Amino acid sequence: MEIVAFETPTLNVEGQVVAQTRHIARSSSEDLGNDVRLNLVIIPVGAFQMGSPPHVGNTEEHPQHFVTLQSFMISRCLITQGQWKAVMSKLPPCRFKGDDLPVERVSWDEARAFCQRLARRSGRNYQLPGETQWEYACRAGTTTPFSFGETLTTEFANFNGEHTFRHEPRGPYRHMTTPGGTFPANAFGLYDMHGNLWEWCADNWLEDYSASPRDASSYQRRADRYRVARGGSWHEPPALCRSATRLRVLQSEADEVIGFRVVCDIPDVNG
Repeated sequence: MEIVAFETPTLNVEGQVVAQTRHIARSSSEDLGNDVRLNLVIIPVGAFQMGSPPHVGNTEEHPQHFVTLQSFMISRCLITQGQWKAVMSKLPPCRFKGDDLPVERVSWDEARAFCQRLARRSGRNYQLPGETQWEYACRAGTTTPFSFGETLTTEFANFNGEHTFRHEPRGPYRHMTTPGGTFPANAFGLYDMHGNLWEWCADNWLEDYSASPRDASSYQRRADRYRVARGGSWHEPPALCRSATRLRVLQSEADEVIGFRVVCDIPDVNG
């Protein structure tokens, strides 16, 4: 395990930085071969209010509800093209090329296959994050629309800066993905939880949270072919990059705005 130190900004409604808070995170690294590594961050045990408050957000983000989670590990960045090649050999037909760029044009089924192959190679139970795990990791202890505060600017995330969320200035629309670490990490030490690429979650889609899990388990309905993606992308306005935003996607769809990250249990150092 390694201790990683970093700073996270807090933004007001005008997009101004009103605080820079120093954090530390515990990190672990998985050797994928050929000098390629997968960096993971330990997410602490805790509880949070999932979803949006009444009269805020979209109907599928309601009702807001209490979720309790045990500690787990999640990849610090989106899975990159270099990491994909190290595990799966053949790269999907990504629109944006580069080993340090996140892999995209990958379906839910292909992302799950990556997790399964990585799990067999490593002996650890890699899988796609459950939706509760994803939002807990994204919020990183915050209750604001974004983990960075009341709004989002293109200085701190990759999204379509031609649109605004509150009173912040407009910014560039980059029209492409960016490498993990280009922008600041959230308070848990995770990059690109807002924007860059939508991220596949393990769960089948639910129209609202009335019957959703209240722990780290994912909602599974075998006959349903629709899954959940979270976080927004380089192509979206900031409103679709909020911590609570959900997207319904056919699991066979492989789009240039969707990627993923992985989770696993924390290894037993005494085992």
